Amino acid sequence: MKFTGKVYKFGSNIDTDAIIPARYLNTFDPKELARHCMEDADAEFPNKVKTGDMIVADKNFGCGSSREHAPIAIKAAGVSCVIAHSFARIFYRNAINIGLPILESPEAADAIQEGDEVEVELENGMIRNLRTDEVYQATPFPDFMQGIMAQGGLINYVKEKNND
Repeated sequence: MKFTGKVYKFGSNIDTDAIIPARYLNTFDPKELARHCMEDADAEFPNKVKTGDMIVADKNFGCGSSREHAPIAIKAAGVSCVIAHSFARIFYRNAINIGLPILESPEAADAIQEGDEVEVELENGMIRNLRTDEVYQATPFPDFMQGIMAQGGLINYVKEKNND
């Protein structure tokens, strides 16, 4: 899986309330969640993000509550990948479960700037900043986790495996 997109940059400790505010948790409709994605961190984000764009963040992205709404909102907003210095563990697991590609790379998170265009090769963990041509390495996911993301999430992956 390969992605190319414009970067929206966020800082440390972006919690699940900033990703999808609690006032919108009365729905699981991905389109409705996407309309409010990141609005408490950047009120214009839902209006400016385009399909394929990426989020780059500092440390502890997705901290806070364990709500699955957060990665669902990000994926439904069209974000192709989230790159961060580090992720809160429950967000990390929820992102994998719904098939949202995420990569930990402190070097990429530090160097990539808002508005940069980035290319990601998920299978080998390569991250390239197309503005600077710098390349960063993230630890690639094992094959089964890449399979989960390729199938769009854990449920689809299990269904596919049961059909084999």
